[in-house]
Amino acid sequence: MDQMYDVIVIGGGAAATAAVLTLQNRGKSVAVISNHVNTSSLYKAEKITNYPGLPAMTGAEMSELFRKQIEESSAVTISGRALSVMPMGDSFGVAVGSEYYMSRAIILAAGITREKLYPGEAEYLGRGVSYCATCDGMLYRGKTVAVVGAGEEAKEDADFLEGIGCTVLRFPQNGKYEVKGGLKADTLVFAGEEHKVNCVFIIKDTVSVTKLVPGLEYSQGGIAVDRQMATNVPGVFAAGDCTGKPYQLAKAAGEGNVAALSACDYIAKLN
Repeated sequence: MDQMYDVIVIGGGAAATAAVLTLQNRGKSVAVISNHVNTSSLYKAEKITNYPGLPAMTGAEMSELFRKQIEESSAVTISGRALSVMPMGDSFGVAVGSEYYMSRAIILAAGITREKLYPGEAEYLGRGVSYCATCDGMLYRGKTVAVVGAGEEAKEDADFLEGIGCTVLRFPQNGKYEVKGGLKADTLVFAGEEHKVNCVFIIKDTVSVTKLVPGLEYSQGGIAVDRQMATNVPGVFAAGDCTGKPYQLAKAAGEGNVAALSACDYIAKLN
């Protein structure tokens, strides 16, 4: 995509919504990347009774309210998984499926991913483990690959890989897995049985924030930020549950506001 946004916000909850509204009030161009609201932890909450200014409501109701505010803002909404954030000097490129989006600054507000990584998944990411079939599939044309995942997206990715000439081994999301190899991954172990493959495509609803930005620092289970919600990567800010405890909506909204103001200051210094 040719358009350069001022800020890309990754997430759709309280922190992301607060950031979007503040950025809109500051006249910034914004794109918001998030999955469907029903995939979030907030959506599954039975009752929320401690958010200032709002009556008690279910997590689903509040999730829909946040999404409505984002959609009614001036932000461009992009539905999908952010796969990677690549620093490019004074800008960033964000991969979403086979699409690519550019911005001057990034706000990470994607919450937390509680799903554990498979043994070997992090070690071989980019070396025989991929989260995006349409991004990396052509590298393995005519070779044997594994697709681990459930749902329509995993099926579509497996069909795509078969369509470009790959031999595809399909595996369910749930199960005991391990990725093994040498310089590159070459074996997927499932339920104790080894399968020789050239690549393992792992299709999940979200990619852990720990894998999004190269070199991002972490502390006490969250992204390390200062009082301005700035990370150690210039131009990347973080807010909400992904920065650590407490996992509370009011805290997330406040951090989203601060991150947006800091992003505006950062962009001003680029000009």
